[in-house]
This record gives sequence, structure tokens and C-alpha cells, in this order.
Amino acid sequence: MEETKPFKISKQIVKIAFERVKANKGTYGIDEQTIADFEENLKDNLYKIWNRMSSGTYFPKPVKAVAIPKKSGGTRILGIPTVEDRVAQMVAKIYFEPKVEELFYEDSYGYRPNKSAIDAIGILRERCWKKDWVVDFDIKGLFDNIRHDYLIEMVKRHTNEQWIILYIERWLKAPFKMQDGTIVERTAGTPQGGVISPVLANLFMHYVFDDFMSKEFPTIQWVRYADDGVLNCVSLKQAKYIIKVLDKRFKTCGLELNLEKTKIVYCKDDNRKGKYENTKFDFLGYTFKIRSAENNKGQIFNSFIPAMSDKAQKDIRKELRSYRIQRQVDKSLSDIANMFNSKIQGWINYYSHYYKTEVNKILDYFNSILVKWVMRKYKTIKSKKRAIKWLAEIAQRDTTLFAHWKFGILPMAR
Repeated sequence: MEETKPFKISKQIVKIAFERVKANKGTYGIDEQTIADFEENLKDNLYKIWNRMSSGTYFPKPVKAVAIPKKSGGTRILGIPTVEDRVAQMVAKIYFEPKVEELFYEDSYGYRPNKSAIDAIGILRERCWKKDWVVDFDIKGLFDNIRHDYLIEMVKRHTNEQWIILYIERWLKAPFKMQDGTIVERTAGTPQGGVISPVLANLFMHYVFDDFMSKEFPTIQWVRYADDGVLNCVSLKQAKYIIKVLDKRFKTCGLELNLEKTKIVYCKDDNRKGKYENTKFDFLGYTFKIRSAENNKGQIFNSFIPAMSDKAQKDIRKELRSYRIQRQVDKSLSDIANMFNSKIQGWINYYSHYYKTEVNKILDYFNSILVKWVMRKYKTIKSKKRAIKWLAEIAQRDTTLFAHWKFGILPMAR
């Protein structure tokens, strides 16, 4: 019975934890057990997790280390726990996250319930209209450098459940198993890829940055999404000063401000015409800079506005080229729609909130790929003009075939 165990953990919560892990999908850990494999003996597997966690005898397996390319170049290590360890972490998250959620500030947006990157973009957009200066800061390897001793003390402030503290310590210390089979011990950080890592990273940054800024500099507004942050300042002097403060603060807490990537930006528009070196910055896939806009009276003016970044567009174009869609002539147009509609809809959902002109360029680019596909598949359609006409006729009959057609970006001659 549950009452006889040292730690009181609900069997129902363990079941709910598995359902959430299953919904998140994800690959296998070092034991190569997939979610489907785990599910074949689900009742026994969940009982084992509950029994071990309730008894204090649960020990996580090493974390599978996977090197993934960073958009800025180089690689970062992603840590993939086994399915059973992900379920165990989810159990702890279900118990622990509500305790710290009520603590976190409104301006922390990353990995939080009912908050999104688009929410962060929206609030930052409004603040950039009101304050002339921005500090766009970057932390070097947040997830890799979180101090375990500091983090555990933070965890202890917000739970009396000894099993949560015990297992978080074990997860933090679980070694990496590298791709060549070597075992690497860990003395800092919480692996990107762990279920509970985002909550722990937010807790750490709450005390290191969020709470510090709100108490020491209450007039400086900020937005943070995990390790990406932006501060709105009233002057260049204030912006320079706060960078020095943060550099010192992060070093004290075991982190490092990436001074090469951190920059001060002037929010230039029709009302702010100063000449400064940096007048744009990227945040969460959007570029904030001066752009032409139209008010409700039809008047054109220049405003400091976010839109899909050039880098995001470049990355998507590169991804689309890698699929070689125009060469997939064995597929039907419906096949291609089924293959890519979820991706296209994702781009629309994320990048169409502000200044749709930029995301429309990507959607037009996809149409141009479809034109090349038509010319390769149908030998009788040899000209680009005829291919566009052929696609346009289909789009007219069925505007819902592709997500971007439904959005209004139809194939047409330019």
C-alpha cells in the first residue's frame, strides 16, 4: 500500500506523467527503449517507477548525449534521459512546478504554462515604442553551467518533499554517456532535453536575474525567455551601466554574460532620429528594427517593429532545399501537401503575428518550389508561366489544399 512507503507519491500521478511524456514524444535514451516499447508492459513499468520512487531506491540511468548543431555555429549537447527517467522527472515536475510557478514574474516567458514566445514578442514591441534603448543580452551556456549547490538551495526553499530534493540531486549528477560510449561525470548544469530542466533553469534565473532586477532596478523593464533576455532602458548611459552590473552579477552566480553577443540598440523610428551604430536586434526569431507601416488613416510612417528575421528565413529556405521537393515527382500534389502542411502552418502560426510581409516571402518561396516540381513532373508543362497557371487553377478550385494557400498566398505570376 502507498501509505507504507517512505515517500507518498500517487500512482495516478505516475500514470498522468506517462501520458504527458507520451504526448511530448521524443526519442529513446541509452537503453534504446522507445515509448512504444515501454507501453507494451505499461502497467508493470509504471508500478516499478512508483515503487522505486516511493521507496527511495530510484536511481536514474546515465543520460544519452547527442550533439546537435547550433544556429550560431558549433554544437550543443542535448541530454536524452530514458523513457522511465522522463516519466520519473515528469512526476516530480507535476508536484514541484506549481510551487514555483506562483513565484515567477510575469516577464519570464520561457517554458511556462499559458505563456509563449509570441507573448514575449508582443510585450517587447510595446515597450520598444516607449523607451529609446534596448540591451539585448546573451548568457553563455546557461543549461551547462548552472551551479548545483546554488540550485539545490533554491529548490529547498520551495518544497518540503524530501523525495523531490533527493531525485533532483540525482538527476543533476546523472552522467552523460557520449556517442563513443564513454561516461562523463557532471558537476554543473541541468541537461537540455530533461523534462524537469526547464523548470530548474527558470528557478535558477528567477533568483539570479528576474528577482534581482525587479528589486534592485524596479524601473528597468525586462523580458526573458530562458537564456535570451532584453532590457528596455531610458538612456545610453543606463544601458551601459546595466551591462556592467549584469556582468558582475552573473559571474558571482557562476554564469557568464556573452559580451560579444550582448549589444546596446537604439530604437529608431520617425520620432527618434538619432544616428547610432546598432538600430536593430533579433529576439526569438524576430528582428526588431525600423520599418514602414500604415496607420488606420492610410498614412505611411516609420516605426520600430518586429518581423520574421532574415536568419529565420535563411534557415527555412535551407531546410526546404534539403528536402529536394522538386525532385519528388513520384508524389502527387496532395502527397506534398500532406508532407509539409504541418510545417507551413507552424511558420504561419508563429511568424504572421507581426508584419506578415516577411513570412509571406517564405510562403512565396514554397510556391516557387511547387512550380519547379510541376515542370519536372509534367513534361508537357515546360515553361514557368504555364506551371504557375496550372497551380493557380488548382488553388482556385481548392484553396485549402496547402496551408499557405488557405492563408491567402496563392501561386501567381510576378
